[in-house]
Amino acid sequence: MTEEPLPTCQADMKYDVLARAGFARRGNLHLPHSIVETPVFMPVGTQGTMKGVVTEQLVAMDCRILLCNTYHLGHRPGHERVKAAGGIHKMMNWNRSILTDSGGFQMVSLSKLMTVDENGVNFESPHTGEMMALPPEKSIEIQQALGADIMMQLDHVIHVLTTGDIVKEAMHRSIRWLDRCKVAHTRDDQAMFPILQGGLNLDLRKECAEEMAKRAKVGIAIGGLSGGEEKDHFWRVVAACCAALPPHLPRYVMGVGFPVDLVICSFLGADMFDCVYPTRTARFGTAMVRRGGLMQLNQKRYKEDFLPIDDKCECNTCKNYTRAYIHSIAGKETVACHLVSIHNIKHQLDLMRDVRQAIQSNSVENFLRQFLFDYYGPIQSENPSKQDTEKVREVPQWVRDAVDHMGYTLDF
Repeated sequence: MTEEPLPTCQADMKYDVLARAGFARRGNLHLPHSIVETPVFMPVGTQGTMKGVVTEQLVAMDCRILLCNTYHLGHRPGHERVKAAGGIHKMMNWNRSILTDSGGFQMVSLSKLMTVDENGVNFESPHTGEMMALPPEKSIEIQQALGADIMMQLDHVIHVLTTGDIVKEAMHRSIRWLDRCKVAHTRDDQAMFPILQGGLNLDLRKECAEEMAKRAKVGIAIGGLSGGEEKDHFWRVVAACCAALPPHLPRYVMGVGFPVDLVICSFLGADMFDCVYPTRTARFGTAMVRRGGLMQLNQKRYKEDFLPIDDKCECNTCKNYTRAYIHSIAGKETVACHLVSIHNIKHQLDLMRDVRQAIQSNSVENFLRQFLFDYYGPIQSENPSKQDTEKVREVPQWVRDAVDHMGYTLDF
């Protein structure tokens, strides 16, 4: 059977829904550098790299798409230099898909270093103190120079807990900025996703979804979440946005990376996610596991624990190194961060593979029961008696409410 050729222009980029289960979809997103299977987690390489991880290792894990940061690459090494190097794919030796964010998130993360008005955003560089103007047109100029498969519009991002007229104002400004981005978008081999705003106000979210869906060609994002809001609000916004968006567009929930969030959002109908969490938490010696959620490898309990992080994981770390070894070097040697990062990224990719399989086989309810039972249960230990004394955590009410909204039940 001949493989379908990859698209070379935005008109040929498409999203095929292959299976449905409840609100969830399993699909293929056809991009110029790869076919991305969804739901998908995208690891984040802020400056064109993940600390301690090379692209060959990502290929070995069958990672199909990753994210790079427009604001930071625009500062260092600069988009002109990336363009001169042949674009971000060539510069970082990555021949699969890339998504670049627009710089909008830095309005929150660097809020003390920026001002915003109708023209755009003005940032003070945290590296040099130099001022950088970022109107929507400049964001697209930088992203076109970088050459990612997917660009994001510049949106007006405010902290998710902000209230008052500014929430509606930022939402409408994001729509106006989207129109300016569309005019500036001239490269036909790059898709551009709009970004829904509206805070925690479901009516504003639905209004924004209606307007932006008219303008979206390949996909669309749900922005402004994962900033400290209550989880009960978080899942309801995701559910409302997914319900308001047309089925032919993949739905990208920005900044989501906790395993439970990935699973719940996928089954609510979301398709794409990104977060620095897997690699950031690895720097502190914390591994992500199905049984128990997190494994703090710098704790003394792992000093003589000669199991792999996860005996079911096929990553290079789990096949070759023990918890005791990583415990002995965590916080002391950079290789510890590298080993745990490899595992954590593979953990996320494997989790999404299993989510896709649950949708494909229409076994979402069984998957949810097993996943949540394991996640909120005890971590596997070499000492069974010690494991038995571990406290089993209660499944949070917001998770139960979201599962109930999906029409499923938990039997524990």
